[in-house]
Amino acid sequence: MYYYQNIPYYHLPAQPHRGYPDRQQHQEDHGKHPYVTNINRATKENRNFRKALWTGEHLQVTLMSIDVGDDIGLEIHRDTDQFLRIEQGRALVRMGNRRDHLPFQQHANKDDAIMVPAGTWHNVINTGHVPLKLYSIYAPPHHPFGTVHRTKEDAIHHH
Repeated sequence: MYYYQNIPYYHLPAQPHRGYPDRQQHQEDHGKHPYVTNINRATKENRNFRKALWTGEHLQVTLMSIDVGDDIGLEIHRDTDQFLRIEQGRALVRMGNRRDHLPFQQHANKDDAIMVPAGTWHNVINTGHVPLKLYSIYAPPHHPFGTVHRTKEDAIHHH
C-alpha cells in the first residue's frame, strides 16, 4: 500500500489526471502538486531548449531539446547535483573540475543516464543526426519555477 502524507491512496478523493494526453496541460510547470506523466513522451515531444516540467522544494525536472551539432553549453552547478537521461539521440559527455580541463569524456546514447556531481564543470554535445532529447533532474532545483527557454540563446540571455 502506498501513502501520501500518511494517508493511504485509496482514501484520497479522485483527482483529474494531470499528465498526458492533454498537451495543453503539459505546457506548464506542475511543481508542488502530485503529478504523473509519460516522461519519455513528454521529453520527445518537447521542442524547447529547456522547459521546467516540475519544480518542488528539493527537486526539479526539466526537459531539453538540443539541436544537431549543438550542446547544452559548458556549465557548473556549485550546489546542485544533476541527473540527465537521454530519450533520443547520441551525445558526447565531458566533465572536469576546471572549465579548461575536462578529462572525463564518454559517449552516451538513448536510455543512458548521466550523473553530474555538484561543483563539476560539464557539457553535453549532440553528436547525432537528430535533436538530442533528454530530461534532467536537479537536486535542489536550479532554475526558477516555470522556466521556459525556447532556444539556447534565450537560456544564455536569462542566465
